[in-house]
Amino acid sequence: MWNYEKRLQYPVNIKNPNAKAAKIIITQFGGPDGELAASMRYLSQRYTMPYKEVCGVLTDIGISVSK
Repeated sequence: MWNYEKRLQYPVNIKNPNAKAAKIIITQFGGPDGELAASMRYLSQRYTMPYKEVCGVLTDIGISVSK
């Protein structure tokens, strides 16, 4: 059995946007091994999950990865 709490591990507070850092970070989203592809896999796997609790976790992971 496991316990699932929907909360961020670390609080995020952006005070000064940085375009150079954003460009480096956004490169991690592209490609077959990027975060966006992982997000789509989580979201597509949720439809075949037989347990509603795990379905919710896959949805939350897929949505949080794509943000």
